Amino acid sequence: QVQLVESGGGLVQTGGSLRLSCAASGIMFGVAAMSWYRQAPGKQRDLVASITSAGSTNYADFVKGRFTISRDNAKNTVYLQMNSLKPEDTAVYYCNALVFILGPGGRRDYWGQGTQVTISS
Repeated sequence: QVQLVESGGGLVQTGGSLRLSCAASGIMFGVAAMSWYRQAPGKQRDLVASITSAGSTNYADFVKGRFTISRDNAKNTVYLQMNSLKPEDTAVYYCNALVFILGPGGRRDYWGQGTQVTISS
């Protein structure tokens, strides 16, 4: 029932920009914390940026000042605006939704299928 669908990936030259979108369904989007992760081949999946239900944001050091995460609760969508892209930004970018609950575990999280971002030099 829960579905996260990423879009907006593609091929961009160094210094260019991309805007990723993640459309969520099957969850109460307005109370979910949303995050973007990325994973390059053979590498660990890293947190890129997150935004709480209240709109507070957090960024990894390697994207701070270049990327902006935002959300539109009316559209059940989270965005990642990526500027000044570098070849090292090349990865599959994944959307994650986290909901804190009352009960065992205290949380539930969900993942999208990922969207490829490739930065050429």
